[in-house]
Amino acid sequence: MGARCLALLVLHSTLLLLLLLPPLPLARAATRYYTFNVKLQNVTRLCNTRAIPMVNGKFPGPKIVTREGDRVVVKVVNSIKDNITIHWHGVRQMQTGWSDGPAYVTQCPIQTGQSYVYNFTIAGQRGTLFWHAHVSWMRSTLYGPIVILPRAGLPCPFPKPHKDVPIIFGEWFNADPEAIIAQALQTGGGPNVSDAFTINGLPGPLYNCSTKDTFRLKVRPGETYLLRLINAALNDELFFSIANHTLTVVDVDASYVKPFDTDVVLITPGQTTNVLLRAKPDEGCPPATHLMLARPYATGRPGTFDNTTVAAVLEYAPPGHIKSHPLFRPSLPVLNDTAFATSFAAKLRSLASPDYPANVPRRVDKPFFFTVGLGTTPCPGNQTCQGPTNTTKFTAAMNNVSFDMPTTALLQAHYSANSAGVYTADFPAVPLEPFNYTGTPPNNTNVSNGTKVAVLPYNASVEGGVQDTSILGAESHPLHLHGFDFFVVGQGTGNYDPSKHPAEFNLVDPVQRNTVGVPAGGWVAIRFFADNPGVWFMHCHLEVHTSWGLKMAWVVNDGPLPEQKLMPPPSDLPKC
Repeated sequence: MGARCLALLVLHSTLLLLLLLPPLPLARAATRYYTFNVKLQNVTRLCNTRAIPMVNGKFPGPKIVTREGDRVVVKVVNSIKDNITIHWHGVRQMQTGWSDGPAYVTQCPIQTGQSYVYNFTIAGQRGTLFWHAHVSWMRSTLYGPIVILPRAGLPCPFPKPHKDVPIIFGEWFNADPEAIIAQALQTGGGPNVSDAFTINGLPGPLYNCSTKDTFRLKVRPGETYLLRLINAALNDELFFSIANHTLTVVDVDASYVKPFDTDVVLITPGQTTNVLLRAKPDEGCPPATHLMLARPYATGRPGTFDNTTVAAVLEYAPPGHIKSHPLFRPSLPVLNDTAFATSFAAKLRSLASPDYPANVPRRVDKPFFFTVGLGTTPCPGNQTCQGPTNTTKFTAAMNNVSFDMPTTALLQAHYSANSAGVYTADFPAVPLEPFNYTGTPPNNTNVSNGTKVAVLPYNASVEGGVQDTSILGAESHPLHLHGFDFFVVGQGTGNYDPSKHPAEFNLVDPVQRNTVGVPAGGWVAIRFFADNPGVWFMHCHLEVHTSWGLKMAWVVNDGPLPEQKLMPPPSDLPKC
């Protein structure tokens, strides 16, 4: 037998043996254990020292690192006087709604001296999410990143970075945020705004008394860095840019997107965006300092807002003082640049590849049309209020219903089939009184109140058209849905037309998110499959609007199979 024939015989035998062997198992999923101790500790910012709630003595809080498919177990111990819950923002929580975290929706809060163990699995997600408190305004200091790595052995669909760095935007208040919102709800006026924005907890050199409190990112020439952008601010959408550098967007809300380059990123509270930063090559690049800036995108907001700018520093080696190198500053859009916001949103597209398909619902079983925006409630008794008039308070609503928080957790009432006196299943699927939503507002701006939910059968395909209203000024609203990712199949300006606009929807590669900005004076349309049984909160992620009632809840009933049913509640579930 010739050498060539012998080689072919060996090759064929080897291939046959490989076909007969069992497939190699995927890397076994791990269980990641964490303990979060919530305590008050003094922190000084802007030359002002305040005792703030922190997790494990860190501000921002500790980073959770996990992989797709892993189980995450976090014991949260409450050692402060205020009630606490933790929400794992964007985590699907398949069958584990008891671990989602919003107070009085999926659980009663963790009271002083008590603890609760959150137990969930990361399924079908990779990229960046974050965790934060979900009681009142406690998330102003209680937040931190969640880094989700791909399954072992599966590459990312973009070049491997030299290093990845969380960049978390927040807001700093010199006063206690709990006192601020309590006063606002009492008077009916807008709450006092923050005193500074922060990047990784630091205000940066553009604020008084803050030059030393500046986040610095030191980079090596020619290397690529993955920046994990997280907007944990309470009440502000933000523009972000780095002087003399282009960013490549590769992932939003833990879902890959078709990469695109941009000089500016728009990120709303509740959103995450992964971007690649390519450091300039060494040749001809003298040591320099490049500012990283973020400031608000604000539209039509009644009252004041924090219009300051936070700065961090991107610095090339060799390191040195900020004044010792040439300093470059990026250009940011103007505060109300809706054209840029619209253009940026239009560039976001799902990867929609064979490995990462976009499973967009093609049919619609349950259509909904929601209006979102501000309104009023009458001032009680003989009190003088500070709302739009001295006889009214600011409020917010969806389909003219301002959500009243219950005192029993909705999920517990649903699971025990004892919803009487807790909620009613009659949230309106469409506005009860249609009007020109982006035109002249109606004379009566008062809203109704109630604890109403919308009920969905398991695996129903849902479409939600979400319309901003101009009743007290058109404004962008970052809308967050718990328990699901959804596809943003359409968006536009003016009034949504359910008879016209669905024909223009993108059902091929729409972006997949858990938080979407409803355009000021415009609309978005989302679709998702109701494949996760439980009770799921949906609300504006501007915390002031949530406090005013811009929120509702979905009840998704169990399916027929065991893996389609909500798991029983854990034994340590907090009591109300």
